[in-house]
Amino acid sequence: MQFGIQFFPDVGPEEKSAEDYFRDAIAIAEEADRLGYRHVRTVEHYFTPYGGYTPNPLIFLTAIAMRTKQARIITGALLPVFNNPLKLAGEIGMADAISGGRLDVGFARAFLPHEFERFGINPDESIARYREGLEQIEMLLTQENVSSQGQFHSFPPTTSLPRPTQTPRPKFFVASIASPDSFAFAGRKGYAVMAIPLAGAKMRELIAVYRQAWKDAGHPGKGEVLIAYHMVCNADGAVARDIARDRLQSYLNSLVNAASGWIDGVSSKDYPGYDKVIEGLKTTTMDSLIESNAAWIGTPAEIRAGIAKAQADSGGFDHASLQVNFHTMKLEQALASIRLFAAEVMPHFTETPVRAVA
Repeated sequence: MQFGIQFFPDVGPEEKSAEDYFRDAIAIAEEADRLGYRHVRTVEHYFTPYGGYTPNPLIFLTAIAMRTKQARIITGALLPVFNNPLKLAGEIGMADAISGGRLDVGFARAFLPHEFERFGINPDESIARYREGLEQIEMLLTQENVSSQGQFHSFPPTTSLPRPTQTPRPKFFVASIASPDSFAFAGRKGYAVMAIPLAGAKMRELIAVYRQAWKDAGHPGKGEVLIAYHMVCNADGAVARDIARDRLQSYLNSLVNAASGWIDGVSSKDYPGYDKVIEGLKTTTMDSLIESNAAWIGTPAEIRAGIAKAQADSGGFDHASLQVNFHTMKLEQALASIRLFAAEVMPHFTETPVRAVA
């Protein structure tokens, strides 16, 4: 099992400037790389505190590539629905080259009604745009002088530049939340999966669907699964929970606010039941996330137990992507947390030795 860190900004200018946010994030990523964390990941969102500081994850990840040596950089995730595939393919090739071939590319459908409204995109086209975009980007990265006549984007014979540094292309992850179809799609296509633990007891079933689709498609191995968790590690569990409580609640509030369109009357055939999902998040708390093992917040021993339970309950996954500086978390708190986690949690689960903490 491998551990990495993810950055999901949930602040606005009145809480923390973008300059301060990214200065801290780069410092955390540098330290995480030194400690042996295996990836750095960030999102694509727009306009609101929920993710709005990273409208282009490749810009941030390219900066991270210049300040790290070993960690892979992962988009978690790019949104084809709001981007031209010609532009994304070129940017992916550029980031792959600058990082020395350390880029993994995650894609997602997008799910926030306000983003669809502002970009003038019908959410009922979400699945079609997503899958067409994925197909066109993969074509542009793996072939030269290719053309496409799509429903949403078309282009004449084109060779995307720069060509990918990794051959035939960087690894693709796709975001899959709670739909068996999305997990099966990832398995059939041979893509790795990015998930969140909010699916709860269904995660074992969903991962099983993914692995079966992978096997049925004839891909070697059993696929690759990444799951994201909020994490605060402290020698005193009560202190860890005090550090996290208000900040995690603010993160949840920013999510509900950004997605409130689903409970304010927006509906889409591509997002069945999202009104109930967001309504449910309104009553979610740090304590309920810890209780359901959807957040790892506590002592090293408590977190080790949570990881072991998550692996057993899910049937096994390959990567944990840890959000360690949510909302207004202080830099010193985040650094202390990842250092203690590296020293007292990671060695129990990783196959390679973790670098010593200075």
